[in-house]
Amino acid sequence: MSKLRAAARSGRGLQRGAGEVRKSPRRCRENVSSHKGKLPPVSAQQSTYHLFSHPAEIEAFRKNLLSWYDKCKRDLPWRKLAARESDANRRAYAVWVSEIMLQQTQVATVIDYYNRWMQKWPTLQALAKASLEEVNELWAGLGYYSRGKRLQEAAQKVVSELAGQMPATAEELQRLLPGVGRYTAGAIASISYGQATGVVDGNVIRVLSRVRCIGADSSSPAVADRLWDLANALVDPARPGDFNQAMMELGATVCTPRAPLCMECPVKHHCRARCQVEKELEFASKRLLGKAASSCSQAPDIEECAAAGSCSLCLPASEPWDSSLGVANFPRRTAKKQPRAERTATCVLERRGPRGEPEYLIVQRPSSGLLAGLWEFPSLASGPGLKEKQQREALLAHVQAWAGEAVAGGRLRHVGEVSHVFSHIHQTYVVYSLLLGGEPETASGGRDEMPERPAFRWVTQAEFQKSAVSTAMKKVWKACERQSCEGRGPGQGCKRKRGADPSRAGQRKVEADGSLPPRQLSLDAFLKAPAGE
Repeated sequence: MSKLRAAARSGRGLQRGAGEVRKSPRRCRENVSSHKGKLPPVSAQQSTYHLFSHPAEIEAFRKNLLSWYDKCKRDLPWRKLAARESDANRRAYAVWVSEIMLQQTQVATVIDYYNRWMQKWPTLQALAKASLEEVNELWAGLGYYSRGKRLQEAAQKVVSELAGQMPATAEELQRLLPGVGRYTAGAIASISYGQATGVVDGNVIRVLSRVRCIGADSSSPAVADRLWDLANALVDPARPGDFNQAMMELGATVCTPRAPLCMECPVKHHCRARCQVEKELEFASKRLLGKAASSCSQAPDIEECAAAGSCSLCLPASEPWDSSLGVANFPRRTAKKQPRAERTATCVLERRGPRGEPEYLIVQRPSSGLLAGLWEFPSLASGPGLKEKQQREALLAHVQAWAGEAVAGGRLRHVGEVSHVFSHIHQTYVVYSLLLGGEPETASGGRDEMPERPAFRWVTQAEFQKSAVSTAMKKVWKACERQSCEGRGPGQGCKRKRGADPSRAGQRKVEADGSLPPRQLSLDAFLKAPAGE
């Protein structure tokens, strides 16, 4: 196979690397257009080569795809719930939750969150009564936290303004519910209410682009509109929800971004990208066997678009077909903007609680912006070029208000750095720790007389893990734990083994000589300043 591809490339002088595959956006532009069941007229700069122009082919495509889906679909909780739920309103809510969670998040990650969410809030009415704090606590770790907030706000609107009844069409869903765009509206309407409307997400973009050789930038408005037209023309009016899920399933499991399983594809006979690959291989095979005519020493023109050179849907001239990529030539996209780099100083502030257990201070982030409403260790953005000494002084001044005592700079311990990548920010947390002495305050949290200070509370380790904190803050916590473990010396262990009896946690093993081994350091003991410092 490699020899055949090499022969094809040498015959056409193709450029390697011109068709680098980049990640596609999970959602296209969120504008509603009416579904007419057929494609609109083709512009002068587009060819019917990129469309489905024969009703018989559309019927065959639907039949092949749905037959495969019925046999091979994954067993997912939201699919089972939607299938057995007779109440359309509750079915729509179940689909809605799954679609919001699946935005920018892998299926394997979503399953556990979805099950816990539906167990806690099985109906719109239950979600509408929940607090934002409860929503954030359950959503913690799933990322893109504004999704949970918008989902709850929309549920409250349905209950208070729409008499608890979900809108039943894609157009109404998008118009009436905050946070519901064109894709989500189409998915809910087709799966829950049987509306014959298509959907377009990253998986569907990939399938359609390969099946119809659409090589133009799929994020451009004109190309996105054409993809939506294709999706609406293909959707099966008898089983629109299953068809849309089948398209997404195909893109997620078979027509993958890299190394697609073309031989397992149920619609491979409709795929024009695969046809191009086969023609190249056939010609290369003849060349290797010396069967190609002398007048056909160059590879045949595999471009079948009648408007080649001027078609707005073909591969751009600057990025021609790359034989090394095969069907992965499609789709092509513009380069993703790199996240900007930011640094933040963070302090794990610890005190002895009223019952003697260690407690840690967490403060609440603003109600808008990145990680809105979540809790974190006291943090301070670091300016560019700020030296470590200046950073320590600024952070110490920032946490002094919560300390309740004068804190010497030497007690602020440097733990290390933790990196976390958000969608648009590469954040580096410079982590410090500070152990407070003295008697604990009786109040566990709240807001004090200083209006500029955010809400705060002192929590135990167990309470911290259950709080609405981001994955980044859990990384910070693990960094402190890791340094605490490393400070114990070799052979002393770090964590209680899974399944160990908690009641024996305080018992100490006696060495062979009758002596006791060194006591393991707790996090608060590790953070405590040495005597005389």
